Order: sequence, then structure tokens, then C-alpha cells
Amino acid sequence: MVLCWYVLRSKPNKEEFFWGQLIAHKIEVFYPCIRAKVANPRAHKDKPFFPGHLFIHVDLQDTLPSFLDGLPGSRGLVMGCAQPVEVSDALIAVICQRVNRINATDSERLPGLPSEDAFEILDSPLTGYESMFDGCLDANERVHYLHHLLRGEQPPVELLDLERI
Repeated sequence: MVLCWYVLRSKPNKEEFFWGQLIAHKIEVFYPCIRAKVANPRAHKDKPFFPGHLFIHVDLQDTLPSFLDGLPGSRGLVMGCAQPVEVSDALIAVICQRVNRINATDSERLPGLPSEDAFEILDSPLTGYESMFDGCLDANERVHYLHHLLRGEQPPVELLDLERI
């Protein structure tokens, strides 16, 4: 048995329902959510970090893609070159770490970073490149960024000045 992480798409606004379907079938699921800011301070509503996307840890020899596609709420596995795209344990760990940090600070922005301030990279392998802080990605931009990574494309680079954090 070879367990790998894959991305499974859900129907719009059905992530939580679909998560329940997967759990009911004893499938290991990573469903990253962040706390939404709501008008009522006593209400805590979670929202998906990647709308319409959940991560499953399965052996596709045992849990067939056709079974996953047929589950209520499913829109199928994210594919690349006609094969389901595998997600590394390292990427799952990074996403988990980022979601935990957001939920711990109640802010999607990392503390201490400027927003939309131009800068030049002076002392690194990227010396001379110019860029700008573009703030935090919204949910749809995060999905777009995730798909870049899954296709093996170079997504926009995120740099941190660790001395400022």
C-alpha cells in the first residue's frame, strides 16, 4: 500500500459537506480552514483556505478515482498529464503551518511586513531582482497559486525579511 496526498475538488460551497462524505468513508482528509471575521464577535465561522479543494491521503490502487468522482459533492481529482497530481508531504506541512499561524494571529497578513512597498533584493541568489510586497492572497488567488504549484510551474515568489518578523 502506497499512500500519497492528492487534491480533490468539491462542488462550490460544499467543502464541509464533502469533507463529511470523505470522513464517513474513512478517507484521511486535510481540509485547511481559517477563521472568518464575522459581524457577531461570538460567532466563529471557518472558511476554506483553498475554496473547492481538499487534500486526501490514499492509495489510488485501493481507493479508485472513479469512486472518488462518484461521491456526493465531488468534482474529481486535480489532474496533470491525464494522471492525478500527487502532493508532497512537505507542501501539506507548509500549508498546515501557514493555516495554523493565520488562525493563531487572527490575521492573514504576517506581522511586520510592509504592503505594496517596492524593494530590491541586495544580498541573496536573487540579487538585483526587483519586486513588491503584494499583501496577502485572497482565497481565489491561493487556489490559482496552488494550481501553479501542482502543474510544476513557477508561481510568484514570496520573500520574507526574517529580521523584520
